[in-house]
Amino acid sequence: MQAHPPFRADQVGSLLRPAALAQLRAQHKQGEIDAATLRKAEDDAVLEAVRKQESIGLQSVTDGEFRRDWWHLDFLAQLDGVTLKRNEGEKFKIAGQEQPPIASVTGRIGCSKPIMVEDFRFLKDHTTRSAKMTIPSPSMLHLRGGRASIDPVVYPDLEAFWSDVAAAYRRAIRHLADAGCRYLQLDDVTFAYLCDPKIQQNCRNNGDDPLALPRRYADTINAALTDRPSDMVVTIHTCRGNFKSAWVAEGGYDPVVEAMFSTDVDGYFMEFDSARAGGFEPLRILPRGKKVVLGLVTTKVGDLESKDDLKRRIDEASKFVPLGNLCLSPQCGFSSTHHGNALSIEDQWRKLERVVEVAAEVWGDG
Repeated sequence: MQAHPPFRADQVGSLLRPAALAQLRAQHKQGEIDAATLRKAEDDAVLEAVRKQESIGLQSVTDGEFRRDWWHLDFLAQLDGVTLKRNEGEKFKIAGQEQPPIASVTGRIGCSKPIMVEDFRFLKDHTTRSAKMTIPSPSMLHLRGGRASIDPVVYPDLEAFWSDVAAAYRRAIRHLADAGCRYLQLDDVTFAYLCDPKIQQNCRNNGDDPLALPRRYADTINAALTDRPSDMVVTIHTCRGNFKSAWVAEGGYDPVVEAMFSTDVDGYFMEFDSARAGGFEPLRILPRGKKVVLGLVTTKVGDLESKDDLKRRIDEASKFVPLGNLCLSPQCGFSSTHHGNALSIEDQWRKLERVVEVAAEVWGDG
């Protein structure tokens, strides 16, 4: 079996919430049950999901993000200086539906307390596999709202903002590392979003230069990772949106891939499940020693990809990256938010099983 992540068969992280857990979460928000009751239900749901992931052969195990409402906002809102506000910018392509709020900067950014460390510790204590922690990338504090969402009184100079963001993340990552985290994934839609001219224009409207942002984001990620333990594997996942099976952006990786591949991470989970992502050609500049986890299995619909189609696409990608530097995963999580995507829990597990099966047949090393 492959000893170190990212694994030949890997996953992005979020899983569809069990209906009973979703009901209890709704009851908790209404004040009908207390936090301890909800926590116990979350624990039980996580344990069941862990056992299932292990049973289908995944080496990378997550808690399904069962304790979160949103893949990014539950973490970002716990940083000092962050307030969640209504989204007035580019929307997901679902008319009339709830939209994720915007993380706005209303004070100095910091990390005065551990964030989600107990969630990770519970996962690590209950799996024999590699416990994978997913957190939003530091750039997620900026893209959606941009300069317009950062209080100019608090940060008249954005260099100070980026310095504080990196410092806060260094501390948050150190808290996780001290709890034993050795597989960390930074979820970062910014690179993929910036492939889309519409998103680029939205950035201009917010007072930013979209052509400069990929490098700015990469530099901040690198600054955030400077104190990580030498044995901590870090990956980046990027996609074009995944709210209720919807998406925001489209376009190939060409405008951002050079900056993205300059980040000091070990691998890149990249969405390639549809024509929205373009071709594999940008992978040709992947730095030596890095891995690309091909997100070929869609989490947006329940139809199961055939083994032959997946193998054909892996073969296509291997024309630009050596096969030994490639892995396979779904293109995103199955439930980036508590709402979940438009497929069943049975569909979810079949797709993850398919990833494991194909990886074993292509690489034979786990």
